[in-house]
Amino acid sequence: MGDRTHAHAGAAGGVTTADRPSSLRNVVLAGHSGSGKTTLVEALAQTAGAVNRPGRVEDGATVSDYDEIEHRRQRSVQLSLVPVDWGGYRINLLDAPGYADFVGELRAGLRAADGALFVVSAAQEADAVAATARAAWDECAAVGMPRAIVVTHLDTARTSFDEMTRVCGEIFGGDDPDAVLPLYLPVHGPAGPDGHAPLTGLTGLLSRRVLDYSSGERRVGPPDENARAALREARDRLIEGIIAESEDETLMDRYLAGADLDTDTLLKDLERAVARGAFHPVLAAAPAAEGARQGVGTVELLDLITGGLPAPPERPLPDVAPLHGTALPVLNCDPAGPLLAEVVKTASDPYVGRMSLVRVFSGTLRPDDTVHVFGHGLTDPRDEVRPCHESEVRVGALSSPFGGQQRPLTACAAGDLACVAKLGDAETGDTLSGGDAPLLMDPWTAPDPLLPLAIEAHGKADEDRLSQGLARLVAEDPTIRLEQNQDTGQLVLWCLGEAHQDVALDRLRSHYGVRVDVVPHQVALRETFAAPAGGRGRHVKQSGGHGQYAICEIDVEPLPPGSGVEFVDEIVGGAVPRQFIQSVEKGVRAQAARGVAAGYPLVDVRVTLRDGKSHSVDSSDAAFQTAGALALREAAAAARVRFLEPVAEVRVLVPDEYVGPVMSDLSGRRGRVVGTEQAGPGRTLVRAEVPELEIGRYAVDLRSLSHGAGRFERAYARHEPMPPQLAERIRQQQETSPVGV
Repeated sequence: MGDRTHAHAGAAGGVTTADRPSSLRNVVLAGHSGSGKTTLVEALAQTAGAVNRPGRVEDGATVSDYDEIEHRRQRSVQLSLVPVDWGGYRINLLDAPGYADFVGELRAGLRAADGALFVVSAAQEADAVAATARAAWDECAAVGMPRAIVVTHLDTARTSFDEMTRVCGEIFGGDDPDAVLPLYLPVHGPAGPDGHAPLTGLTGLLSRRVLDYSSGERRVGPPDENARAALREARDRLIEGIIAESEDETLMDRYLAGADLDTDTLLKDLERAVARGAFHPVLAAAPAAEGARQGVGTVELLDLITGGLPAPPERPLPDVAPLHGTALPVLNCDPAGPLLAEVVKTASDPYVGRMSLVRVFSGTLRPDDTVHVFGHGLTDPRDEVRPCHESEVRVGALSSPFGGQQRPLTACAAGDLACVAKLGDAETGDTLSGGDAPLLMDPWTAPDPLLPLAIEAHGKADEDRLSQGLARLVAEDPTIRLEQNQDTGQLVLWCLGEAHQDVALDRLRSHYGVRVDVVPHQVALRETFAAPAGGRGRHVKQSGGHGQYAICEIDVEPLPPGSGVEFVDEIVGGAVPRQFIQSVEKGVRAQAARGVAAGYPLVDVRVTLRDGKSHSVDSSDAAFQTAGALALREAAAAARVRFLEPVAEVRVLVPDEYVGPVMSDLSGRRGRVVGTEQAGPGRTLVRAEVPELEIGRYAVDLRSLSHGAGRFERAYARHEPMPPQLAERIRQQQETSPVGV
């Protein structure tokens, strides 16, 4: 973290294998969309000598955005790994998408990492940073991830490092803004015609040295007189911030007494505070100018990663449980210990097949080893694709990914990451362990997808490939839930947002060769009787030979919600023979399942069979089934049939300033707000009951309403009668097409 000078790791693209966990750093780059994470990875890779020249997102030439989908969209949509060497350390840079639809990729990156660079664009307004970056910051905080903040885009006109640092302190510092302070101050060159002065270097607050990048390479020198006053003030505040978070209680006394604290002592306390997540240093960075070998601040960032962020042995392992009654072994980040690893990402390679990105927490993973694979599965009963699974699998080839490239590995030791080819049916989140002592890690939770996308195969060839394509899609992306809706018969992909939907469809088409058509998503409506009614079913066909004869008379009355369909036999005197009573019931229940008004299942009624007629020769099971169905339809025609719609319990978590707009919006969706409560500093939980017809796109609408800061959950509550005017509109729509949202 000091102002050191390093030799490059070697030839561009080269990277060594870490021989010990303490020489590893796993770092995820997090932050809001458009903050410059991918560009920063390029700049760090160039400075470390991993690439000769950085690529541009606009050209589709970056190392980490290697997928053709990312090239088309000019946006990161998946987690990628770019390892580099720096000063005897191996740094695994994990580039995570910043767009909210791909938060599952960020969570995978947080599981694989031991520290984070949180990237913030100085070109964004404070309100935008608060809305878009706060969600990603909360994701990091939820897992206790040590973080340093990197301010980018300072080479853009009308940007201010001081202002963005202040904003970050207010947003991310919580009750202690001094937990977010700069480690370096930016140095700007002469102003151009537009009045903007480009970023040319940094001034180290602890070292009091200027790091000048204006020549294309980093040079170290003293600050000029004009900068000394600002440097002194910022340095004093940084030292006070470090001391406030120090575990050494004597530091503050020594500082207040006027003692000159040496830089090494301050750096060690800073490193410990960062590792605990109690302090978040702020640095500035910019990509290298044309022809330059190093971007501004990249050396300092690499030094911070190796000197300030924790190594794998310094972070606690996830919770682990033994399987099948075996004893839990002693586990730590030791290459010689029992094997414990996890699949943090699954992808398909067109030449190799399924590839699993694995983080090894204990032991060493080698090709041809036999490992125990255990997957939690999902608790959602609607999901039939990811059941709980367990198997013994032989490990295929190991490789170290460098973006989209794969470089062979002979082993992957504790703390490191590697790709494993053809790891059976292993999926994202599965635990790998030794077969003699199988283990299961507590899962990292994937966000609940709440935006439905109903699909159908485009053609016969697509229909044949659809099942396999969807299975591979959901195996690779645990934030997609596949549902075969039992009520509507629709195949539904539940996603996190519209961009997530678009990428899922693109991946089905371009990766798996499956074309699908998007159709309106149907909500599972019901029908019921609003009042008692009677019906007579007459099915008589006698034209010579064996005919059909069945007559039955029924009464239908409404029942309380949740009663289903109740059938009562009140036949006396054998008007309907005993063997055909069940036939009438079958016909009634079959017609109820098909609906009697608009094709939705009939529920909450009692059907009483009270009379009928039969023929000794022509009556049959089939005839009485038909008569029962006809009787129910006649009763429905004589009565008023009411539509029932599903109502969801909705829990919306938003910053306090959005509570009013959110409650107003829910009311506009025919919702009933049932309560609000505080859910932490500046956050409110709004509880409401809302018809599902009104919240089909709520995942998108809430994001727009709350500027990306809102979150919600939904759960089925019950079916309720639909307003008459809406029911009539649904009835008219149903004559031409199913109801969709």
